[in-house]
Amino acid sequence: MARLRPCAILLAALLLGAPPGQMAAAEAPLNVTVEGLKPGGVILGVYAYCIPAKKGHETAGPNRSPEIAWSKGPSGTRSYVLIVVDPDVPTVFTNADKEGVTIPASMKRRPWYHWLLVDIPPSITTLPEDAGSKDTSPKPAGPSKFGVNGLNDYGGGRGAYDGPCPPWNDAIVHHYHFEVYALSVAHLSLPSGFTGSDVVQAIQGHVLARGEVVGRYALNPAVAKTLH
Repeated sequence: MARLRPCAILLAALLLGAPPGQMAAAEAPLNVTVEGLKPGGVILGVYAYCIPAKKGHETAGPNRSPEIAWSKGPSGTRSYVLIVVDPDVPTVFTNADKEGVTIPASMKRRPWYHWLLVDIPPSITTLPEDAGSKDTSPKPAGPSKFGVNGLNDYGGGRGAYDGPCPPWNDAIVHHYHFEVYALSVAHLSLPSGFTGSDVVQAIQGHVLARGEVVGRYALNPAVAKTLH
């Protein structure tokens, strides 16, 4: 299956900086839950963009977005932001998905954004299953009934949610952070087609609370067998 990983997009993405999970701790916690995922557990294949193939290495997954819920933010919460990010993506893809080679664990890594949803109204504390995706077809960025979707890092103008699809020859497990932020502003006023770095910068100084659930996923059989 072709991956949407244009070199120009990858090079530009190296400038994104640290993923939001490495930001300073917020003043209060949010209790975040993700359907079918215990903290530190394995993400189900139904929520993945790529799954192991019966023949070959990988095939298209169902790519459904899971139900995500969180506790109500503190007084003064005027909106929420959802970020789904994998900080373990290789910075160099020369050997990605290539027979006879392995992407070493020592390779420098960078964040890869799978879903950016901002301006979520304070009345919403649950995103139902399929709110961000129900298949692998491209979804546009822009307004939805749950908030405003940004561009994810799969390229080709894809917005909303696209699930895990790590290189099948990567030596490490990938970690997926489902992060929710309670903000003191109702709108971030981001430009059309905003990216992960735009969101990270825009929420600075507005975070009242945050919470996350981290899931794991791997397509490398030697790595995947260590997850269970």
